[in-house]
Amino acid sequence: MIRLNNIHKVFNAGKANQVNAVNGINLHIPTGEFVVIVGSNGSGKTTLLDMVAGSVFPNSGSITVDSQVVTKLPDYKRSKWIARVFQNPVSGTASDLSILDNFRLAAIRTKPKGLSIGINETFKNQVKEKISTLGMGLENKIEQPMGTLSGGQRQALTLLMSVMDSCKVLLLDEPTAALDPHSAQIVMRTADELIKDYKLTAILITHNLKDAFNYGDRIILMGEGKIVKDLDTEHKSALKQTDLFDWFG
Repeated sequence: MIRLNNIHKVFNAGKANQVNAVNGINLHIPTGEFVVIVGSNGSGKTTLLDMVAGSVFPNSGSITVDSQVVTKLPDYKRSKWIARVFQNPVSGTASDLSILDNFRLAAIRTKPKGLSIGINETFKNQVKEKISTLGMGLENKIEQPMGTLSGGQRQALTLLMSVMDSCKVLLLDEPTAALDPHSAQIVMRTADELIKDYKLTAILITHNLKDAFNYGDRIILMGEGKIVKDLDTEHKSALKQTDLFDWFG
């Protein structure tokens, strides 16, 4: 599903503040695999995610998504495959619009211009049904402006909106970093359920080692722009949580 071949990314090349963010990474993520990427600040994990998303282009190497070469394709042209949830809950929603209107926009995210999806009772009921799975009581508040909700509520709704339109890849960019523990638990549980239910290929970037331990089929440790460790499902299941802390010791 996702393949990176000999990817390099340098920022400020030739200058005193040059940063070699990603250094020759080769990575294959099969369809339906949930990969967790951990690493200290500056290890290159966010740059790697940005290059998969299309918001940053590599200096060299190639990126393939769903058998299509997308190396120089901008993020908005990758939206038919890829949905992304950012660290900041505000990034994935329109504050002035209602919850319902936000879901409508999500439903036509990759549709041709001019195509519209009306907000009829069928659509309202579909949205309410999806939202009710969160257990937050928001299914009864779909006319409420998104900007009046808490960060945890918005992030949970953003996850649901990511699958309103067709997508094959879900990118989770530290989605719980700005949330309280209870909201973070709901967001991660929801993400895990959506990935399994929709058979999504997923990448989670996180500093939360508990989440890295509890979620995902595969775990990757990055350092200095390279893959330092890459544990498949069998080896990840054999990990102890203390092993992860030792990686950063």
